[in-house]
Amino acid sequence: MNETIRLLKAHRSVRKYDGRAVEDEKVEAIIEAAQWSATSSHYQAYSIIQVSDPDKRRLIAGVAGGQQWIVECPLFLVYCANLKRSKTFWEGLDPEVLGNTEMFIMATVDAALAAQKAFIAAQSLGLGGVFIGGIRNDLKTISSILDLPELVYPVFGMCLGYPAENNLQKPRLPKDVIHKQDGYSEEGDKALIADYNNLIRCYYSERTGGKEQFNWSEHCGSAMMSKTRDEVGEFIREKGFGLR
Repeated sequence: MNETIRLLKAHRSVRKYDGRAVEDEKVEAIIEAAQWSATSSHYQAYSIIQVSDPDKRRLIAGVAGGQQWIVECPLFLVYCANLKRSKTFWEGLDPEVLGNTEMFIMATVDAALAAQKAFIAAQSLGLGGVFIGGIRNDLKTISSILDLPELVYPVFGMCLGYPAENNLQKPRLPKDVIHKQDGYSEEGDKALIADYNNLIRCYYSERTGGKEQFNWSEHCGSAMMSKTRDEVGEFIREKGFGLR
């Protein structure tokens, strides 16, 4: 196994940081790495907003359900899908096309690819962090805090910093549940996921000293029902995305 794959397989979420600032040159390296991510047709349809203002951080943390690490992390970034730049600067463009579902998916994927490359770059520099999907609890408020115009929406945030502790790695689904040949199949998945549920129950029990006793199926079902975010679609359409 080479060092790159070892780094990729070492992923874990980090929410506690030792207080050191992230050096400017490392911030620049992280952003530059993000810019070299794959991008559909060279559109580069995303923006990265570094949020340093403590008041804005507190407001964002409140929207995200009180995730205090948003306030405490040395570096907080918000990744946005951005078609406003396209509307402003691309030549020969019918702006109506920016409202179709394909453009919405493309810009969202561009933002996600850039974020993943940035996160890996940060890990390679000795940093750790966590993605913040909780900003989608209230996209309208986040959009106001960050002054986001039409055709720009926040996909997720990212906390980064030097880890104060290393959590246990959360086991992933068995490879054969994820990796299929020549088409979709659930053959064998029931038994594999039953074993995985037992593994995850043990993980949470060990991590919490026995206080939490739930498996993957229970956890994910409960989590999804607690944050359905039904209003996201309406907000996205208000921003000019996914109109047709």
